[in-house]
Amino acid sequence: MSTGPLAGVRILEFSQIVAGPFAGVALAQLGADVVKVEPLEGEGRRNTGAVVPNEGKYFQSLNIGKRSLTVDLSRPEGQALIHQIIPTFDVVISNYRVGVPKKLNIDYDTLSKLRPGLIYATITGFGEKGPYATRAGSDIVAQAYSGLMAAEGKVDEYGSPASISSTTMADRGTGLAAAMGIIAALYHRATTGEGQEINVSLIQTALELLSDKVMREPVQDATLRDPVVAQLVERRNAGASYQELLDIRKGALRGRTAQRLYYGGYGTANGALVLGALTKQNRVQIREIIGMTDDLDDPDYDSNAPGAAERFEAWHEKVQAILMTKTAKEWVALLLANGVPASEVNIAEEMSEDPHVVATGMMVDLVHPITGPQKVVGPLVKMSATPTGVQRSAPPLGYHSREVLAEAGLPDGEIATLIEMGVVGDHS
Repeated sequence: MSTGPLAGVRILEFSQIVAGPFAGVALAQLGADVVKVEPLEGEGRRNTGAVVPNEGKYFQSLNIGKRSLTVDLSRPEGQALIHQIIPTFDVVISNYRVGVPKKLNIDYDTLSKLRPGLIYATITGFGEKGPYATRAGSDIVAQAYSGLMAAEGKVDEYGSPASISSTTMADRGTGLAAAMGIIAALYHRATTGEGQEINVSLIQTALELLSDKVMREPVQDATLRDPVVAQLVERRNAGASYQELLDIRKGALRGRTAQRLYYGGYGTANGALVLGALTKQNRVQIREIIGMTDDLDDPDYDSNAPGAAERFEAWHEKVQAILMTKTAKEWVALLLANGVPASEVNIAEEMSEDPHVVATGMMVDLVHPITGPQKVVGPLVKMSATPTGVQRSAPPLGYHSREVLAEAGLPDGEIATLIEMGVVGDHS
């Protein structure tokens, strides 16, 4: 039994890909009983990079702590089954495209009539309203549409726009937003008895990740934003390439990035490191350690003045040359000893054995019913009075179908009939 703060809360999850599944993982870590509803053949991502059929690590990482119920929702009998069991659940999560839940008769209006007080979280790409509500959305599309991709300014080896990260920032951020909304709605229901629908979208999350750039403020905009936008519009209308537009933005906003001389990555004699100086004090400390004499913190330094960009590049080359004289490990030890934020650049596949990660219990040992022992990333949140945790591994396909339906009050004979009809899948 869970000891987490959401122990006793039951969640029915209609999800796929990342945002919906990640919301479920976050809530399961807090103690909720999360039942993932899958088609009979399983969610499509089960076999992404899989060595064992249906049990890929990508799928498992996004469904840890849940139980699996397989139902054919395209059949009236499958929809009727959901209607039959929904009174035993507190929350529904859905990240199907707009219109699909209604088509399957699992939308908020339908299910809330069957379960008064239901909390229903809808996760979409572009939101529930507006001209693009029905557009298909994914993390990389949200990055592109919101400006997140262009703000990062990365291009691939072909000169094409590139995703800003090796992970799905908009997806995962939206999953956390959904989990936050669900927890707030549970609190509201505890005091009023009232359920509600929650709406989150990938675009809203992506805009929040860029909130300082998206927001409007007339005084600063007139000085910094508006001239850049006017130049972008002019060049775009003249047929400028994507790279040209990136160069315009980068050049116009150079003054904002000058301080990154000591806030960014560098190569070393062995490995790479990042400097994380956020304050003038940290920058002064770094200069003393490596012997730099730049003027970045001089009150008279103007990063937009003629020749400033060239001076900055020269400083950057000098810092890089200095850091190449020692290994990343040596530099980090020296910087940390002087209280400067810095880190070696580690490889994700090696982090499960990292001494600090192990010592702090950030990884959790589990046993998967099919693939056996595994280590997984532990709860995002640790709590003293209501300990969080990982209740179980990701579920094999349909592994809990019989169990979940029996808990909802269906007799064994009825469950067997549904399995025989092909409405419900059964792992055994």
